[in-house]
Amino acid sequence: MPFRAHADGRFELDGRIVRCAIGKAGAIAAADKREGDNRSPLGTWVMREVWYRPDMYPDGPRTALPLRATRPEDGWCDAPGDPNYNRPVTLPYPASAERMWRDDPVYDLVVILGHNDEPPVPGMGSAIFMHLARDGYPGTEGCVALARPDIEAVLAAARPGDAVEIVAD
Repeated sequence: MPFRAHADGRFELDGRIVRCAIGKAGAIAAADKREGDNRSPLGTWVMREVWYRPDMYPDGPRTALPLRATRPEDGWCDAPGDPNYNRPVTLPYPASAERMWRDDPVYDLVVILGHNDEPPVPGMGSAIFMHLARDGYPGTEGCVALARPDIEAVLAAARPGDAVEIVAD
């Protein structure tokens, strides 16, 4: 099933349009994506796995996608010079890594998108996820963000191999 995030904040979901947030600095061709540029990479990204907070979803979210319960020590390496760049790591970690278990609800549900992961190219962008939007849908650091009911609807409809396409129009 195609899920499409538009740079103007629209997200196509099951024949309807809902709101989404993308990178604070907009979107950019995947070949031009750089670590820390606050841009979402244009292209089609397979939904690899869903990470969820087990204290928020005791039975896990409803989905056919692979699931992983997030742990307080889970991180995601965003240090281009590290061998685990754009990979999950255990915190504390000696290089820069994003904390996946957060105090805010943004990562209660996280869909790992297959951007720059086969294999990761240092500096071409890491931690490109689909996650929960903050109030008011402010821009992300390069991810796609949706309201909780909308991401839950995506997960319920998604099948292994499905992808999110990020488009400029």
